Amino acid sequence: MKIEEYDKIKLKDGRTASVVEILEEGVAYLVDVDLPGPEWDTIEVWQEEIESVLA
Repeated sequence: MKIEEYDKIKLKDGRTASVVEILEEGVAYLVDVDLPGPEWDTIEVWQEEIESVLA
C-alpha cells in the first residue's frame, strides 16, 4: 500500500492517525494518533502496524 505524508490511516489496533513524516518509505512513519477531544499523540509506527489508508 502506498502511504503519503498527511494521509489519514487506520492502525491494526483500531486507532486512526495522520501521517506527519515518512521516516523510511514502506517501513516506518511518524504519525499523530487521534485521541478524544482535540488531543493527539505523536508516535512512530511500522508499515506492519497499518491496516489501511482512509484518505
